[in-house]
Amino acid sequence: MPITRKEEEVLNEHFLINSYVEGFTVSQADLCLLKQFTSLPSQDLINLQRWHRHIASFTEEKFIFPDSKSNNLSIIQNGIKVQIMVNTSEENVAIDGNDFKVVEDDVVDPWNVQAASNKGIDYDKLIDRFGSSRIDEALLERFEKLTGQKPHHFLRRGIFFSHRDMHRVLNLVEAGKKFFLYTGRGPSSEAMHVGHLIPFIMTKWLQDVFDVPLVIQLTDDEKYLWKDLKLEQCNKLAYENAKDIIAVGFDRNKTFIFSDIDFVGGAFYKNVLMVQKHVTFNQVKGIFGFDESSNIGKIMFPAIQAVPSFSSSFPFIFGGKKDVPCLIPCAIDQDPYFRMTRDVAPRLGFQKPALIHSTFFPALQGASSKMSASDENSSIFLTDTANQIKKKINKYAFSGGRDTIEEHREKGGDCEVDVSYMYLQFFMEDDDKLENIHQQYSSGQMLTGELKAELIKILQKLIGDHQERRKNVTDNDIKEYMSPRPLNFIESK
Repeated sequence: MPITRKEEEVLNEHFLINSYVEGFTVSQADLCLLKQFTSLPSQDLINLQRWHRHIASFTEEKFIFPDSKSNNLSIIQNGIKVQIMVNTSEENVAIDGNDFKVVEDDVVDPWNVQAASNKGIDYDKLIDRFGSSRIDEALLERFEKLTGQKPHHFLRRGIFFSHRDMHRVLNLVEAGKKFFLYTGRGPSSEAMHVGHLIPFIMTKWLQDVFDVPLVIQLTDDEKYLWKDLKLEQCNKLAYENAKDIIAVGFDRNKTFIFSDIDFVGGAFYKNVLMVQKHVTFNQVKGIFGFDESSNIGKIMFPAIQAVPSFSSSFPFIFGGKKDVPCLIPCAIDQDPYFRMTRDVAPRLGFQKPALIHSTFFPALQGASSKMSASDENSSIFLTDTANQIKKKINKYAFSGGRDTIEEHREKGGDCEVDVSYMYLQFFMEDDDKLENIHQQYSSGQMLTGELKAELIKILQKLIGDHQERRKNVTDNDIKEYMSPRPLNFIESK
């Protein structure tokens, strides 16, 4: 039987908080449900549309997906049931004449990032899966028109590639109204790496061009709940990381940094409680994969990450106003937290936060995973010396070059998999110079060693300059940035 409109609405509700029919990867249940659609889902049901595009994208190749956990599945919302019959006795499930063989799909969630290809995450598929919107030329033109500046190279090059409701934020700016920024850091080590800088560099640019307040959450409580670290250690790491964040150069008159362990209470905690009351265990289980063995701190933590996007959480900044909109720059693995937030916000009388998502900063060994603070050879740390930077790039940075100089001169290097070139896309601001390097490396005129030398020079300066600024961050600076205060917020007329 074809899917009815009422059944589509049930499925749309299900896919608001779930990426798949069951579990956290595509399975035969998704393929069987896809077969029940005789046409595309209704255009107004965006969560169902997202799921349909994602699952349909697999039909172009051959895969085997995991069996369903059940032969007879039901999805029920408001008393309406969608029945999905899954024949797990069949070895393969055929759709449009294709037999599905081995699945090698990207894994992206708040704690794990693993690409199926050495070219990195397929961000087009991720947009479909998460239901966000691509940052396109029209949006970049609006940025330039409203700021009077060329968009940041992170935006021009697709490093920040996806958004939710960014046009709404720009509409407010056009109308002369204010918004605020919110981003964060989970402090799991004393030394941040260069990948951790990406959202802060973007956030600083946004603060500068729009002249708006910023709140930065240090989730030391999260790290205590998820990592094998003592509570006092997590709190200490938060203050160490605050020094690196301050060294980025945020406007101290418009920036408030806070540790969850030290700050949570008062108006902030009231909003936490409201979110906790309006989000069910089934919802967080569907979004984050929690189960019966998850500690209760993990189950309640998403509310802590949600409420900094509500202006009433900071009455000393916004005077208790509930309607100041929020923009969150973050890596796309953090999006599940804010899909939950955007769902619950209207029920609490709050504005939905807008987001812009970044790609992941790849590990030195290749783009199949992101840098990790727990593996010193996968990362360039902000504490590395010039010599350490040089050694790591030369020894560990995955190369797209050929096996011999002769072959490289003939065939050229592959910029799509070359980590040194990827890093230059993040940190070389000159578009013309970057394009010239791309042309020379791809044609074989530039060798891998010459490409790495360009990157080493840029990173040595970037990190050396950062270290100088960090050395000048005093205890008084930390106290001022982390002191609750008004931030010169001017109420919109």
